[in-house]
Amino acid sequence: MPPLGSWSRWRRRVAARLVHAAWSRVQRAGTVTAETAAGRRFAAFGPGSLIAFPTGTVFGERWIEIGDGTMLGEQVSVCAGMMPGHDLGSEPVLRIGDRCVIGRGSHIVAHHSIDIGDDVYTGPYVYITDQNHCYADPEVPIGRQWPVNAAVSIGAGTWLGTGVIVLPGAVIGRNVVVAAGSVVRGEIGDRCVVAGVPARVIKDYNADTGWASPAAGSMRADVAFRPALAQDPALAELLLAPAPCENSAVVPAPGEDLAAAVRGEDLAARLLGEDLAADSLLGDRDS
Repeated sequence: MPPLGSWSRWRRRVAARLVHAAWSRVQRAGTVTAETAAGRRFAAFGPGSLIAFPTGTVFGERWIEIGDGTMLGEQVSVCAGMMPGHDLGSEPVLRIGDRCVIGRGSHIVAHHSIDIGDDVYTGPYVYITDQNHCYADPEVPIGRQWPVNAAVSIGAGTWLGTGVIVLPGAVIGRNVVVAAGSVVRGEIGDRCVVAGVPARVIKDYNADTGWASPAAGSMRADVAFRPALAQDPALAELLLAPAPCENSAVVPAPGEDLAAAVRGEDLAARLLGEDLAADSLLGDRDS
């Protein structure tokens, strides 16, 4: 007869194997696919797509479209509306494209319009929403003020790192890397790397010169910062001090430094002007 300690260890090993085998069966049985009753509740649920078990909070499926070959990890929440049963009209408000991977524990909460392109990957615990609390009346509790919606778009081929937050109104271009922990607001163009709170461009791609870090003063900053620069000419002038890169929209005259080429007041006018797109990094990138 084996010693008591050996018998105890054998029982624990057997129990562990049984528990893991049972859990694997539960996970397979609980996975949501296009063939399951849960998958058929969605406005669209493409072949080869799945939502892993255990799921997070899922409701408003009739206003959610999921493309082909897309995987949502464990504990991912995908919601449409304020609560189950909230009528959002006739059209879907949340669209996730083909071949996407949404990381474990992420939350995608739609009320108005969230459009996620094909081949978008996220790390775990990403939060994407198109609705935010309003703070119009400082005397009323914020939770009791009517929220504000703004459409969100994430371009094809983009990667969102762990813990990224995408705020209402964000427009992220194609093939963008958003660094872990970043908070995205405003507009981000194609083929770049962004990081920070709020996220700004730290590296972008130019067909002629390849990958480069935007130089201060080149006006290749995230558009989320432009209003602040426009209201602070001194800050704008300070940021203009270093030499421009080859794609700079501001080119000093021979013998003239960049700060002298465009003073803060002039930059503020340009930042608010109608020709912003032509002078911005986004204009350079798309040309």
